[in-house]
Amino acid sequence: MPCSKCQYQAVISLQHGNLCKNHFIGYFEDKVFKTINKYQLIDRNEKLCVAVSGGKDSLTVLYLTKKYLEKNSISVSNNLVALAVDEGINNYREHTLVDLKKFCTEHKVPLTIVSFQEELGKTLDQAYPIINKDTNKRPCNVCGVWRRYLLNKHAKKLGVDKVITGHNLDDEAQAIIMNIFKANTTLAARLGPISGVHEHDLFIQRVKPLYFCAEKEVRLYALLKNFQIKFSECPYSKEGYRHHIQEMLNDFEHKYKGTKQGIVNSFLATLPLLQNHEKQAPQAIQQCSKCQEASNKDICNACAMKETIQNA
Repeated sequence: MPCSKCQYQAVISLQHGNLCKNHFIGYFEDKVFKTINKYQLIDRNEKLCVAVSGGKDSLTVLYLTKKYLEKNSISVSNNLVALAVDEGINNYREHTLVDLKKFCTEHKVPLTIVSFQEELGKTLDQAYPIINKDTNKRPCNVCGVWRRYLLNKHAKKLGVDKVITGHNLDDEAQAIIMNIFKANTTLAARLGPISGVHEHDLFIQRVKPLYFCAEKEVRLYALLKNFQIKFSECPYSKEGYRHHIQEMLNDFEHKYKGTKQGIVNSFLATLPLLQNHEKQAPQAIQQCSKCQEASNKDICNACAMKETIQNA
């Protein structure tokens, strides 16, 4: 099929037309840069940290963040670093980190890697069976808590103003539905292109430039840019609650085009109401008595899990 804008062969069919390689790349980059500008995700005086894993989303957002800085004459060497968390997932994470190290070297972006093993005493493979025995937590529950904990902790150590994540449209639609199904308005209020409701010294603000980019668009962009990526899924991903939501939404999207975009658009229309509700009764934030990181109780979830392992 021909591109809707020129005579060349199209590589993707979107709701507003077919696009060839060059027109798709231009369309995709323009959408990301417009998201950054509309929601003021990047300020020229801020130091930025991109949360990276070596997958398509994180390499794409790292590449485009660097390109945005260069396009706006902002120093990359002074304003951009990358931070990765090695969960210790055998035959998976070690492979993506090889691609990540090569990518960061080629693009001259400083990379810091922290690990579950060094910081928390166990890899995810070792930790979750112990934690699961008493708490019935899935690998994704453990991983999510520890990843967020280490990203925030080490982003503060790096002295950055914002953490940029590779969350895309599919991720956000899934998170919205998960919170609706669980009636969790507190977590829902923290979603959106900019995470969180309140600014706090203990938290580094997280932003999502790929917010309006469908997963298939990110995948195609990474392929067309020849990023060296192994398109593999985490071996634990199918055990999580999110996987079932993902399958349901993919099925709806296949039958009714635009379902995911509709979910996100509807959510953004109601987000100010959710945020105002949370501002009326803000959740108390204190320092964990064990690690002094942010917590809503005496001991944070990350340390509580660590204690479970130590006491096993």
